[in-house]
Amino acid sequence: MSRFWKPGAERPQLLDDEEGGVIFFSAPSSAAGLYGYANLERQRQRLPVYKFRTAILYLVEKHATSIVVGETGSGKTTQIPQYLKEAGWAEGGRVIACTQPRRLAVQSVASRVAEEMGVKLGEEVGYTIRFEDVTNPGVTVIKFLTDGVLLREMMDDPLLTKYSVIMVDEAHERSLSTDTLFQRRRPDLRLIISSATIEAKSMSAFFSSSKKRPIQVPGDHIPEAVPAIISVEGKGFPVEIHYSEESFSNYEPAGDILVFLTGQDDIEAAVRLLMEDGQAPESRSSGLLILPLYSGLPRAEQDLVFSPTPKGKRKVIISTNIAETSLTLEGVVYVVDSGFSKQRFYNPISDIENLVVAPISKASARQRAGRAGRVRPGKCFRLYTEEYFVKEMPNEGIPEMQRSNLVSCVIQLKSLGIDNILGFDWISPPAPESMIRALEVLYSLGVLDDDAKLTTLLDPMISKMILSANEYGCSEEVITIAAVLSIQSIWVSMRGAQRELDDVKLRFAAAEGDHITYLNIYKGFLNSGKSPQWCHKNFINYQAMKKVLEIREQLIKLLKRLGMILKSCEKDTLAIRKAIVAGFFAHACRLETFGQNGMYKTLRSSQEVHIHPSSVLFRVNPKWVIYNSIVSTDRQYMRHVLAIDPSWLTEAAPHFYQLQKPYPAAY
Repeated sequence: MSRFWKPGAERPQLLDDEEGGVIFFSAPSSAAGLYGYANLERQRQRLPVYKFRTAILYLVEKHATSIVVGETGSGKTTQIPQYLKEAGWAEGGRVIACTQPRRLAVQSVASRVAEEMGVKLGEEVGYTIRFEDVTNPGVTVIKFLTDGVLLREMMDDPLLTKYSVIMVDEAHERSLSTDTLFQRRRPDLRLIISSATIEAKSMSAFFSSSKKRPIQVPGDHIPEAVPAIISVEGKGFPVEIHYSEESFSNYEPAGDILVFLTGQDDIEAAVRLLMEDGQAPESRSSGLLILPLYSGLPRAEQDLVFSPTPKGKRKVIISTNIAETSLTLEGVVYVVDSGFSKQRFYNPISDIENLVVAPISKASARQRAGRAGRVRPGKCFRLYTEEYFVKEMPNEGIPEMQRSNLVSCVIQLKSLGIDNILGFDWISPPAPESMIRALEVLYSLGVLDDDAKLTTLLDPMISKMILSANEYGCSEEVITIAAVLSIQSIWVSMRGAQRELDDVKLRFAAAEGDHITYLNIYKGFLNSGKSPQWCHKNFINYQAMKKVLEIREQLIKLLKRLGMILKSCEKDTLAIRKAIVAGFFAHACRLETFGQNGMYKTLRSSQEVHIHPSSVLFRVNPKWVIYNSIVSTDRQYMRHVLAIDPSWLTEAAPHFYQLQKPYPAAY
């Protein structure tokens, strides 16, 4: 029988340190001899976190908030939820939750923990990501999920009553959802904040504030409000760091390579170059198995990075920062760190959110290096100088709260009953301009009333578009468009087949723009009998189309609960376009320079933007358009673009736009 400290049992012997934290004794070196477990259990015991097991369980019992700083490879992500389960925190129908910032990490960590516990994934151990729930209510006791999913659960259950412990893993990434989750909660709910690189003292100071202490009820067994900190020392294996002054002709000995680049375009270009080089006679790349990894990649292709490396081959995984945390790629020995990643930055003055290439932080650099030391010693080759790392690279990244459009965040807080948004106690306060801009947009959309009270819980622009579609009699079509807009991309990008992809797009292309084109694709998918072969033939992502169907069904159920009757406008695209404008009127642009890649300016802030090459309107140059989002590479590109008539803007939002002079129609 394992020895661990159960809730309510006699406390282990621990010493307080001078800062109010705790100094923990290590388990005796002979402890491993007490257990006669199989190989998998012996692997668990060799992880650095194992010797802190008793101490961690004591912290969780004693303190409302525990901060676990564990180096990459320490085993904190997979082991702590199991320790909690073994210690009784899942008894009586309670559930242990562990959040991850990315979907792929949720899926891979849940699979690993289920394997270690010898249970089927989806039963005792499960996961939930957006539009995918692999749990069994009443059976699942350890649940992995994204922080965004947990935040949505709070909308229905603000106190998260079914959970006994919530572990917020990789908290150093400081996503919008993570920062919003760090709020007041019921007194018996324990919070574990886990990270390899988080600033533990500042986080502890935040939770020591009286505003952040759990609401105390007389008679409860109340844990200490002041957070405790524990440092789980030790990596699995050492990682040698090499900076760019040194050059190497090859990587020796054998081992897989993980390369961190910034985004899909860079990754596909690198994959193409390596594959072309591998076809050359006597090329050193001929023994390489080149695999891309980014969030928009189909799930089957993502799973290839976890497969064993064929004998005589060296796997090269070229990835975004999706592989930076919580993924164990067992064959990886070498990491190549470019020093950059793509990050979203919102400018509240121009009202444009850009996806830009930016330098990473020291925290991210350490995370990347740690990928090489998970299962064996490794090397990390940094494509920047040591002087830059030491003197110029920031210690921490900018929290998402301080570089994002806060519209969705405001809706979430309002729906949780938090009305004093401007006076809210943030761990990293956003810019006042961003908050004011969000409130302005929500009021103009009718999501907030005159008293700044919430009128709807849907995404604001999608919500307005769907509600307007009901008035225009085209809700059947518009919920399909809404479902497609919820997916990163429905297209499959095939290396070396760009011309074929462009030809396929022309078959579905609608002169009105991308939104109507999506309706043509959806109709073709249904007419094919939802055929995977049809999707493959037409460069359509079959898994993405399945997600579109799932999201569409969820929207139908929601509308029925609201008492709305679905209507179809058949082929009246004018009604559809007006409904879309009613939701996205704030994203209107006017053509300024006609040409092969015409230049537009946004109506609100006169920012220069261009139509993204993936749009069916690329090079068409309609005079007036609206867009769904903007991405920034060498230029600022509009994605999901629709041609409009400018008179529709004042019709949809007279409080937002005023027509100063007659303008020619888009068509």
